[in-house]
Amino acid sequence: MGSKRAKKRRSHSAAFKSRVARAALKEDKTAAQLASEFGVHSSQVTLWKKQAIERMASGFAAGPNAVDREVQELLQNESKLYEEIGRLKVEVDWLKKKTEGLD
Repeated sequence: MGSKRAKKRRSHSAAFKSRVARAALKEDKTAAQLASEFGVHSSQVTLWKKQAIERMASGFAAGPNAVDREVQELLQNESKLYEEIGRLKVEVDWLKKKTEGLD
């Protein structure tokens, strides 16, 4: 009687799951065929396809304008920070000049 070894769980990358889900979304092969092709269980193919469909809507939710607005806000914040850095640098230089004789 040999001891049974537990199988080590495999983890798949997001890119691999994406490839399997895209193939499943094409619906030109069954889940069993895709499972055999990719070396995973057919229930995994079905699950990844379902997750892809559920998450697809969120990709369109924000829309392209929302991303553009976020980028514009980041750029504005960046320019404000650079302005503040410039002002603070001028203040530090002025303070250094005024305190030179106090040593």
